[in-house]
Amino acid sequence: MNRHPDFHSSFWLPGAHLQTVWGSLARPRRLIDYRRETLPTPDGDEILIDHVDVSGALGRCILLHGLEGSSYSVYIQGMASLLASQRISASVLNFRSCARDPRRLSFRIPNHRPRLYHSGETTDFDHLASTLASRQQEPLFAIGVSMGGNVLLKWLGEHPDQSLIRSAVAISTPYDLGAGAEFLERGLGPFYVGIFLRTLRLKAVSVAERFSLPPEKLNVEGARKARSFREFDDAATGPLHGFTGADDYYLRASSIRAIDRITTPALCISAEDDPFLPRRTLEEVRERKSDQVELVTTRFGGHTGFVGGLPWRCRYWAEETAVSWLSGFR
Repeated sequence: MNRHPDFHSSFWLPGAHLQTVWGSLARPRRLIDYRRETLPTPDGDEILIDHVDVSGALGRCILLHGLEGSSYSVYIQGMASLLASQRISASVLNFRSCARDPRRLSFRIPNHRPRLYHSGETTDFDHLASTLASRQQEPLFAIGVSMGGNVLLKWLGEHPDQSLIRSAVAISTPYDLGAGAEFLERGLGPFYVGIFLRTLRLKAVSVAERFSLPPEKLNVEGARKARSFREFDDAATGPLHGFTGADDYYLRASSIRAIDRITTPALCISAEDDPFLPRRTLEEVRERKSDQVELVTTRFGGHTGFVGGLPWRCRYWAEETAVSWLSGFR
C-alpha cells in the first residue's frame, strides 16, 4: 500500500492510541464562535447548523463530525479555524441529537421525531447542501471526519451526477461498518466502544420513552445491556431506522459499497494503525474506489489524530492537508 511521505508522527506521542486520544484531552473546545441556525427538515424535525461566516469568502465548507461529536468537537473547530484563514466559511452539520448548548457543551439537544442518526443517514446532509447552494454563488465543499466521512462518501456515491459539492475530503472513515465493529471487539476496542455507548444508550432509552416505541422498534433492554456496537445496533440503531438488524445496517450503510460510483474529486485520508478499522479494509478501498477518489494513507496517526510537532506547538496534519487540498478548488 502506498503511503504519504509528508506526515511524521510526533516522537513524544507514539502509538495509535496516544495519537487518537490526544486531541480530546489537550485541544481547546471554545476555539470558534458560531452563529447557530435552526433548519427545519422535510420530515417535520429540525437540524442545528453552526456557521462561521468569513467576510469576502471564496467558498463555504460543510463539516460533518464523528460519532457522538458535534460542532464543538476539537477537530471540527480546528478545521473551521483553518478554513477561515483560507477565506472559506464553514457550516457544521450537527447530526440529530448531537448538538450542544454552547453554554453547556455536555448537553445534547433532543430532536422532535422518533429517530436518532446513523453512519449511513445522508438525507440531512443532502438537505443542508441543497439549502446552502440555493443561498450563495460561491462554491461548496465538504469535509467529513470518521462517521461523518462515511456519510459524505456514501452521499457522493448515491449522487454521481450531483453539482452541489465541488470537492470533498474524508478523514479516518470507517468504510466497512461491519469490519470496523468486529475489529473494535478486540484489544482496546471495548474501551473506545464503552465511551460511545455511555451516551448512545441514554439517547436510545430517551427516544423509546418519549415516543412510546414498541420493542420491535427499539429493544430498550437490549440497548441497555449492549457492550459492543453490534449488540447496540441490533437492538437500537437497526430497527429504529428501518433495518432488520446490525448486519442489514452495516451492509446498506457502509460507504465502501458506494465509493466506486463517486465522480466528485475526493481526498480520503487514513492511518494504517487506525484502531477503529482493520488495515485490510484500506486495501479493499484502494481496489474499489473510482478514479476521482484519491486515497492517502500514513503508517501512523491513529483515528483522527495525525499529530505532529511539539507538545506546545502541535500540528494536525490531516486537518491541514484537508483544508489545503480543498483550497485548490476555489
